[in-house]
Parts: sequence; structure tokens; C-alpha cells
Amino acid sequence: MVDEAASDAVGRRAVLTAAAGALAFAATPFGVRSARAQERPIRIGFPTPLTGPYGAEAQNQVAAAQLAVAQFNEAGGLAGRQAELLVRDDKLNPGEAATRTLELIESEKVDFIVGGLSASVQLAVNNITRERKVLFNSISQSDVINEAKDFSRYTFHEALNPHMTAGAVGRYAFGRFGKRVVYLTADYAYGHEMVRGFQAVGDAMGVMTLADISHPIGTTDFSTLMPRIQALKPDILCLCNFGRDQQIAVKQAADFGLKRNIKIITPILVHTARVAGGPAAFEGVVGGTSYYWGLESTIPTAKSFNDAFRQRNGGRVPTDYGSMAYGGVRSVLAAVKAAGTADTERVVDALQALRYDFYKGPEYYRACDHQAVQSVFIITSKSKDMASPEDVFSVLSTEAPDELHLRSCAELGHA
Repeated sequence: MVDEAASDAVGRRAVLTAAAGALAFAATPFGVRSARAQERPIRIGFPTPLTGPYGAEAQNQVAAAQLAVAQFNEAGGLAGRQAELLVRDDKLNPGEAATRTLELIESEKVDFIVGGLSASVQLAVNNITRERKVLFNSISQSDVINEAKDFSRYTFHEALNPHMTAGAVGRYAFGRFGKRVVYLTADYAYGHEMVRGFQAVGDAMGVMTLADISHPIGTTDFSTLMPRIQALKPDILCLCNFGRDQQIAVKQAADFGLKRNIKIITPILVHTARVAGGPAAFEGVVGGTSYYWGLESTIPTAKSFNDAFRQRNGGRVPTDYGSMAYGGVRSVLAAVKAAGTADTERVVDALQALRYDFYKGPEYYRACDHQAVQSVFIITSKSKDMASPEDVFSVLSTEAPDELHLRSCAELGHA
């Protein structure tokens, strides 16, 4: 016969003993890590244009962002709590980007947003994240996002901005190649901001703008514009466009023989466009970049980044915009680690204080506008002596990190 009273007493003691043991276990470091490992992952939303003319760059961005997340997780995460990347196709459309960002915040409950590959798209994303106080680290070029009217405590900008990029290329090119310039400009924020960046430098150097010819994104035929550009007889043709647009414009300029008398420069000389366009068309084109994989011969962190990327991506190298995705995600996760939490306010504080060198040399976020202060590299396209199909650029010059190359905080409207 079972003594029910005794049985109940034993049962209660067992439960209490188990509960006490669980509490004791949870208090140990291993227990804390195990408990946190059971928490939901730290979620990073990642809008980028997987489809459309910037698709090749976007794919490289995703691969680089995934690398940053994988390295965070392999290093133990946040005391065992892992991170994950949620990628959404913004289709290079501000409305689509806003919708996908809302979905990431409201439905997926992401902790942070990193992404963007278009000035107008990143501004649309920033409008959403700013209203909802979600940390956003932009990896696309824009001057506007640094201005007080678009800025918030939650807005960071890992990418270069047009003032930095065009300024560096202009300072290098105008004194060497001439001062009569025609701009061929993609008709949206990126293109127009780049032109303003060149003109800000050019005005002080006596540079003359002969024409600023705009074209829609996704233009496949520039042939009607080439005779007009030739007739203006510029010293420099400045291509303020990007991706496949830039690839096609360079090829058609070469086909029309413009390079015989005109130097072609571009604020951003894109690795994927150069690989697709080939050495003959791009020979001698000069441009700026935030990153080129060949920097690994002089910058140790570039070598580490490239090696890890190659290992996970079948020997491919990261592109310039891919590297910004890596830096953008990795800096946010470094701030999470430094803060010891994914709490937004504390991560913002940690990111403001961060000093880092993840792939290209020293960087930090300027206090007034959260712009990443960093190097700009001036490169030119190679047409011979290439060690591999990826060996497409030579580095001509490096403009070191310097807040003097940014618009001042007062110019941007910050108090």
C-alpha cells in the first residue's frame, strides 16, 4: 500500500531540489551561456537590390554580410547568443525598400538594419528606422543622410559619402588631366550628389563645367550622347553613374574613340563593372573606391578579410560594396559585444565610441553625424600584367582618414 502523504512529501522535496539545482546551474557561467543561447538570435535586417542593375553588387554584399555574422557566431556570439541575417530584395526601389524594412521591423522583430545600395533607397529606409528608433547602418553613398534634417541618433553611415569620394578623385584628377569637364550623370540622388562633390572641389581649382548630362538608371544605350560629348571637347569626362550603367557608358565611350583625347574618371570605379566590362574598355579609367581586394599586400586586415571571404565563397574576392557590408554588419556586432547587450540605446552608445580596423585600416564614426571617417583609395584600371582575372586595378594614391575631407558639422546643420 502506498503512503500517499509520504509520496507527496517526497514529490515536493524532489521538485524543490530540482528547482534549486536549476537555479544553481543557471547562476554558473555555463548556465548563463546556455540560457542565453536559448534566447532568440540577434536579428539584423538587410535590404539590398538582389534584382535589377545593381544585382551583382548586392550578391557580393550579402556574402560579405553573412561572413561577418558567421565570424560573430563562431567567436561565441553574445555569451552564446547567436546572430542571424534576414535579407530582403528592395528591388532598387524606395517604396519597396520602405515596405520591406517595415516588414523586417514589425513582423520579423529585427534588432538592427544594415543595408542599401542606392542613395534614394537608403533615405527611404532611414525614414522608417528613424521613426521607430531602430539602429540603421547604411552601406550606400549619400550626402543627405549625414545632414541634420535626415539624421537621428539611430542613423550611422559606414559607406563613404559623395563629398568624400568625389572630393578625393577631384583633388587627384583636376590638376593632372585638365579643368574642362563634362559630367554624365545618373538622374537620381547618387549621381547629382557626386556632381556637387566634384564641383565643390573644382570651384576652388578653377574647373569649368561644360555640361551635366543626366540619364535614367538602367540606360542601355548612350550612343546618342557620345557625339554631343565629343563636340564639347572636354579634358575630362566624369561618369557619375554606377554598376551596369557605368559599364555600358565606359564601353560606348571607348567604342566612339573618346579616350583618345579625353580622360575618363568616375567617383566610384566598381570592381564588378570592370570585371564585366573587360580591360580594353576600362583601360586607363581613374576612379575612387572605399576598398579593393589588392590592398591585402599592404593592409593586414584586408588580407584577413579576403582570406575568410575566399574560403567561404569558392575563391572569389570581395568587392568594394561587399566590403562595406562586412564593415557595416561587423561594426554593429562589435558594438553589441562591447555593450554586452542587443539593447538599442546601449548599442548606439557603444557604436559611437567604437574605434575599429576590420578590413581597410582605422575607422571611427564622427560624433555629430555618425559618418565613418576612413581612407579613400584612388585606383586605375589595368589592361596588362594581370596576375588573375580579379587583378583589375592599381592603387594610385590613398587619402588617409581626415575629418577635414568631410563637410563640417555646421554645414550639415548640426548644432
